[in-house]
Amino acid sequence: MSNPTATLLISCPDQRGLVAKFANFIYANGGNIIHADQHTDFSAGLFLTRIEWQLNGFNLPKDLIAPAFNAIAQPLGAKWELHFSDTIPRIAIWVSRQDHCLYDLIWRHRANEFAAEIPLIISNHPHLKAVAAQFEIDFHHIPITKENKPEQEAKQIELLRQYKIDLVVLAKYMQILSADFITQFPQIINIHHSFLPAFVGANPYHRAFERGVKIIGATSHYVTTDLDAGPIIEQDVVRVSHRDEVEDLVRKGKDLERVVLARAVRLHLQNRVLVYGNRTVVFE
Repeated sequence: MSNPTATLLISCPDQRGLVAKFANFIYANGGNIIHADQHTDFSAGLFLTRIEWQLNGFNLPKDLIAPAFNAIAQPLGAKWELHFSDTIPRIAIWVSRQDHCLYDLIWRHRANEFAAEIPLIISNHPHLKAVAAQFEIDFHHIPITKENKPEQEAKQIELLRQYKIDLVVLAKYMQILSADFITQFPQIINIHHSFLPAFVGANPYHRAFERGVKIIGATSHYVTTDLDAGPIIEQDVVRVSHRDEVEDLVRKGKDLERVVLARAVRLHLQNRVLVYGNRTVVFE
């Protein structure tokens, strides 16, 4: 990467002079800011910001940026993350039987829509092994039952460590992850086939049809121990009518699922999502 950048995502109690303090840290060290955005959540009393700057010409080496910024952040009570654009994340895609989100992510990756590596696909079914082989991605079939779940999740964790995975993307992985797994590996994005918080859990299209809704949606969110209740990254909707059967809702929903999941993954990889509590600010 010819012109790498650094990005800070910061949340802290709102107070005067924060923009000046953060910007001056970069200016005083010879940095050139190329993106800066901020939001104040008055109900929570929080200031949230994303600042990205060019590393070329920056006076501090990468390994000293974090400790230097921490000296400013700590007195302000700030929580923060530092990311570098030339650090390429490694993604594991998890699937069950459906392939539409898997294909979409791989195609977008091949089209250079986001910077990442996809070295690993994990599935609780063997059906999509041929897709992994087609794109020369390692595939691991790990069947899950109530009886073997702890043992199999241990195998999954070991694979994530072996492949040095930074992010798990649940691309229609139809299993609930245990609290223990999420504690060990919290960086997980899921796609849910409804406009959350409506129709949490299984069979949302069937329940939407029975309810006679006029809009269906898809939601991509971070995974937490609460089912389908993690911080939301991206959502979208499409209109349906009384003429649509369940099959039509599923077909329209799959189109939404592809797009919404891809957007969420891209925003995460570009370090544009700041999580606070169970909410997010997405800096686009």
